Amino acid sequence: MATWRFSTTSSGAEAVSSCYAVARFIDFSRGRNGGVDGSGGVRRSGNKAKQLILMRKWQVRPMRRSFSVRNASSEPQQKVKDPITEKEDASSIASSIKYHAEFNPLFSPEKFDLPKAFFATAQSIRDALIINWNTTYDYYEKLNPKQAYYLSMEFLQGRAMLNAIGNLGLTGGYAEALSKLGHNLENIAFQEPDAALGNGGLGRLASCFLDSLATFDYPAWGYGLRYKYGLFKQCITKNGQEEVAEDWLEMSNPSEIVRNDVTYPIKFYGKVVTDSDGKKHWIGGEDINAVAYDVPIPGYKTKTTINLRLWSTKAPSEDFDLSAFNSGEHIQAAKALYNAEKICYVLYPGDESIEGKILRLKQQYTLCSASLHDIIARFERRSGTKVKWEEFPEKVAVQMNDTHPSLCIPELMRILIDVKGLSWKEAWNITQRTMAYTNHTVLPEALEKWSLELMGKLLPRHVEIIEMIDEELIRTIVLEYGTADSDLLEKKLKQMRILENVELPAAFSDLLVSPKESPVAVLKKRKKKKKKKKKEEEEVVEPADGENEPVKESTEGKKKIPEPVPELPKMVRMANLCVVGGHAVNGVAAIHSEIVKDEVFNDFFKFADNEDLQAQWRAAKRSNKLKAVSFLKEKTGYLVSPDAMFDIQVKRIHEYKRQLLNILGIVYRYKMMKEMSASERKEKFVPRVCIFGGKAFATYVQAKRIVKFITDVGATVNHDPDIGDLLKVVFVPDYNVSVAELLIPASELSQHISTAGMEASGTSNMKFAMNGCILIGTLDGANVEIREEVGEDNFFLFGAEAHEIPGLRKERAEGKFVPDPHFEEVKEFVRSGVFGPYNYDELMGSLEGNEGFGRADFFLVGKDFPSYIECQEKVDEAYKDQQRWTRMSILNTAGSYKFSSDRTIHEYAREIWNIKPVELP
Repeated sequence: MATWRFSTTSSGAEAVSSCYAVARFIDFSRGRNGGVDGSGGVRRSGNKAKQLILMRKWQVRPMRRSFSVRNASSEPQQKVKDPITEKEDASSIASSIKYHAEFNPLFSPEKFDLPKAFFATAQSIRDALIINWNTTYDYYEKLNPKQAYYLSMEFLQGRAMLNAIGNLGLTGGYAEALSKLGHNLENIAFQEPDAALGNGGLGRLASCFLDSLATFDYPAWGYGLRYKYGLFKQCITKNGQEEVAEDWLEMSNPSEIVRNDVTYPIKFYGKVVTDSDGKKHWIGGEDINAVAYDVPIPGYKTKTTINLRLWSTKAPSEDFDLSAFNSGEHIQAAKALYNAEKICYVLYPGDESIEGKILRLKQQYTLCSASLHDIIARFERRSGTKVKWEEFPEKVAVQMNDTHPSLCIPELMRILIDVKGLSWKEAWNITQRTMAYTNHTVLPEALEKWSLELMGKLLPRHVEIIEMIDEELIRTIVLEYGTADSDLLEKKLKQMRILENVELPAAFSDLLVSPKESPVAVLKKRKKKKKKKKKEEEEVVEPADGENEPVKESTEGKKKIPEPVPELPKMVRMANLCVVGGHAVNGVAAIHSEIVKDEVFNDFFKFADNEDLQAQWRAAKRSNKLKAVSFLKEKTGYLVSPDAMFDIQVKRIHEYKRQLLNILGIVYRYKMMKEMSASERKEKFVPRVCIFGGKAFATYVQAKRIVKFITDVGATVNHDPDIGDLLKVVFVPDYNVSVAELLIPASELSQHISTAGMEASGTSNMKFAMNGCILIGTLDGANVEIREEVGEDNFFLFGAEAHEIPGLRKERAEGKFVPDPHFEEVKEFVRSGVFGPYNYDELMGSLEGNEGFGRADFFLVGKDFPSYIECQEKVDEAYKDQQRWTRMSILNTAGSYKFSSDRTIHEYAREIWNIKPVELP
């Protein structure tokens, strides 16, 4: 089951999903010092804990009383209750697969090779899902419960096949059926590409939530976009990272159902007109259609199968200019079609150009508009002949995953007012009671903003509505803080308004005038300031060549007036819009779950020192490492030792996540090894395989330099005969969910080393801890709570703390920072060319200087370097004592009891959405 952790921060933080587990665990139904009986009670037994059972996913069931970890094939099969599927056995499954193989037009009929077998199997599975999917949908239509809708720009699902048949309880049946047809289930499943619908923790969270919602029978749907080319496929070459388009839809997606009957019009540009009755109409502009593609999401051992509806975009047929085409103007003829289709080409298209910004905003509006139209159509249909709009929030809950779907707020207002004829007051009340928002960052500079001018052109009616919401907010702020303290009021308005760098509306134009000064006095003061400014400008000359600042005129120079300072851009702050327009804002909240702690993971605590458990635990970990060794050889060409420590850092490549600190620590380790004799280095250092993975955004030059640096270090170290298996450095290209499912269970040490105060929460640290991996990290994000749960002795801590960071940066700017000598040695070692001819001056230069863009070591790599090296020495010492290390590993898994998405979904359902489980009959 997917798992995650929900923790509180003062400013809101990102939700964390965690969905992977050590592939082999212990069954505690019999234990040396006691076990767990069927009711969850502890009983005595003289038998040893003995059974190792293979599992694909860690299933957390807080409400079940027994502790048992199994895979679908080891349990009695949970048959789908529908009469059609109750009778399914290996023979009927084989017949279904053969049927789809014969009548699938995508492949030639004369052979039944792996690709064809995969498609036929996937479509057979889809048949079983559709039966439950239709039953679920029909029951919701009949019962009309309140339903939650989860809107996200990302859904990082991974492969669907094994998850689907595991949840259906049909793994054994499909394995046997495929064996009869001459194929192996795992080989078939391996043919499935990862769905290119997400990038990181935000998308993984969304997928985990859908999984948990279905499992616990909650009425809910997901909404996203169907990206044709995904983010990008990462290739690692001699030049570092290179990006190519994802090909996951090259042979179509057999798990999805295209819904040509579900399509909604989407409008861009145009203008707003007011009729004689004062009603607003958005007319003209560019029109496209959003078409639905449905992906069934099955719950675990339940008939409930919910839906992930993905939108694709196209233009109406009449927009194809046949006349222009026949005149030879082929590109112009199809321009409208291309403009529509490209909206769903790429996840997060580059936005350095104005065209890129427009495309991103089109994507976000398409998601919001199409989804809301669909939700409203369903509400109206279920309401029957009499629609009561005041009941809309009693039937609909919309969760905005980050600010990407924030246009839901003005779009719902627009539909309710302009289309359905409600008043502003009615529409605003409905909107606020319907919308909820999950915040994913604590960094103000990372909160999404849009140009007011750009949004005004693309979505003119929405800007009008946002301006009105902003005016309502100003009125609320004034009522809350009063006008007596104008400085406080000005500060609050600046912090809380939706519109940034925008003058106050006319109704509030004199709001910030000090009560002690009359308007006349204020006007005189302004005139005096203008005269003073004019006098200063007359004394300024044009800058000399090569300078950026104006200088005072010399006696011989000419008086020149400098260019006026440009106005600050007018922006729309989307997070502020979400806060104002919704009834609930959550970052992450640490909510205890004693049931999970006491009844599920308590056995790990009790057995942590059990020698039999430790031996089997190490065997399970080694088995996973052997799988990873084979994968790394196939994927990268490097052969690594399964006896070495697997030290892993896999996440988005970013300066604040400090992959640079990790690789510089490895360089230091390598340099030390080279300076020692063979016997000395063997005595001092534990063998390590240092594994990296993650994508650098295509336009993030410094992040791409880090990827190049890691691969260059690996190319040198891995071929050094003096070092051998003592140190290997491997960068795994195109990191995704399927890769994570191999690497995370094999991990022994995982690095979560972001600069303190930079990470909202983090995502992968949960996955690693649950898999018995020990973390090395700073007191940043979720590391704080992980350390509390697993115990300080089972977490390797280093680095400055968040409250120290501003002072350390100030110290740096003032030139007071003295770098550690070892840090300077490492930089010089890199510059010596030992890792190849690439010039790393820019990368090393970013760690030097006291101020300036791209310099001054903003993320404090140099400051934390000595502490990091010292902590790594403690890691080596701990790993040498395998009994101690194994105990730490077990306690990391035991401490992950509260990081379950199953538990979190119950909290969302109860405290935010107010929805209840609906069990199908």
